[in-house]
Amino acid sequence: MVLEATMICVDNSEWMRNGDYSPSRFQAQADAINLICGAKTQANPENTVGVLTMAGKGVRVLATPTSDLGRILACMHGLEMGGEMNIASAIQVAQLALKHRQNKNQQQRIIVFAGSPVKYEKKVLEMIGKKLKKNSVALDIVDFGEEDDGKPEKLEALLSAVNNNDSSHLVHVPPGPDALSDVLISTPVFTGDGEGGSGFAVAAAAATAAAIGGSSGYDFDVDPNIDPELALALRVSMEEERARQEAAAKKSADEASSRQGEEPPSKSEDVTMTESGDVSVVNEDKKPTDDKVDENDLLKQALAMSMNMSGSGNSAGDAEMSEATSADQELALALQMSMQESAGEPSSQSDMSKVLEDQSFLSSILESLPGVDPNDPSVKELLASLKNQSQEKDEEGPSKEDK
Repeated sequence: MVLEATMICVDNSEWMRNGDYSPSRFQAQADAINLICGAKTQANPENTVGVLTMAGKGVRVLATPTSDLGRILACMHGLEMGGEMNIASAIQVAQLALKHRQNKNQQQRIIVFAGSPVKYEKKVLEMIGKKLKKNSVALDIVDFGEEDDGKPEKLEALLSAVNNNDSSHLVHVPPGPDALSDVLISTPVFTGDGEGGSGFAVAAAAATAAAIGGSSGYDFDVDPNIDPELALALRVSMEEERARQEAAAKKSADEASSRQGEEPPSKSEDVTMTESGDVSVVNEDKKPTDDKVDENDLLKQALAMSMNMSGSGNSAGDAEMSEATSADQELALALQMSMQESAGEPSSQSDMSKVLEDQSFLSSILESLPGVDPNDPSVKELLASLKNQSQEKDEEGPSKEDK
């Protein structure tokens, strides 16, 4: 694995607003830069990447060489576009930033994205290239966008001046439907000097090929010879997911079969429950009427029994009725005779008045009665009224006899 420090020069000039690259030149350039930064940091944990801008108010370093990928990606957000690209000053500032790298064992590399016209002459660019070669700095140039004013020839002159043992590269990317990052994946700018390149680069290239429609021939499009841990993790996760899906399918099938087996009893139970509910409601509604019916039945039965009894003993009933009528006649006759005797004997009334006048006799009788007090005022009033009535009758008796 190559240990190197890389500075990426970003073109943020006004030419980057054009839409000949999807979605725009600047966005296509940003996606390619993010992909290259990820490949460089993944190739070796000690690799560092820095970012600077070539247009705007001037050349500005956004991030010095660092291994923090999050910091590198964050500096790409919110960049302003304006001015013209100053490729000569940008390369010199990048060389200065690499000169002050912390790890002196790292190889130095500059990646330039040139998407706008180059205003410098070939001689100036050749001088800059020779200086880079003298300081052992490799240079990768990505030429896209404008091609007027001899831009490709100027960049070729710069590359020939800096190139040493094919360590530097120039890539021309014409406008088209393919994204800028997709084209760079298969170039030495992305894969590096070696034939195999980094595992991150190979995996990204395989994913891009699969997205386009090709196939790498490996499971999950990952070569186990390059990244065996990733291939094993993908295989294990795939097996776990397959087992989970099979368990879920089996569970759903069991639930469906159990539901099918339980449906008829449940329906019959529902019918019986509804019928029992209806019967209970009807019974509750009929409770008062049933009580009335029972009472009426009992009365009818009693009347029928009495009628049967009366029908079975008509002769005995007639005899009893005749006897009762004769007895009533005798009783009425006896009562009439007693009334005549009482009316004809005034001495009995006088005897009653004498008894009432005897206070000692009455008091002894009243004391013998349980719960009666002879001294009670109400008892005394009752005795006085009886005495007065007996006296009135005694007075009426002689007057009737005189008449």
